[in-house]
Amino acid sequence: MAKLVYQVISGDGNHTPQFDEQLRLIQADELNWAREKAMVLGQIGAFTIQNTRHQSVIWKFINVTDVIEIETIEDGAQVYSFTEEPSDVNAYMELVKSKASLTLAFTGERESIA
Repeated sequence: MAKLVYQVISGDGNHTPQFDEQLRLIQADELNWAREKAMVLGQIGAFTIQNTRHQSVIWKFINVTDVIEIETIEDGAQVYSFTEEPSDVNAYMELVKSKASLTLAFTGERESIA
């Protein structure tokens, strides 16, 4: 598994900085080959589009920051871990709660569609 990081720049870039971190499964015989394949995927995934305000939105590939070997894929297996050290614990906890609510709302929405 590889983590790819993109910077998202809208218009003239005068906005809160945005970065998109993507975890991608990469099939390779060794970690160096997996990293090389992830770099190519990252470069292919860079693009520019026009938003509804006719501004350019640039997805700029920054780099591959992690490559982790996954030996077997099984139910409940941990595939990634990151220890956060937030400067504002309350803001971090609110962000986690907000993301959890969105995830719950999204999965509930998908269940009602099925």
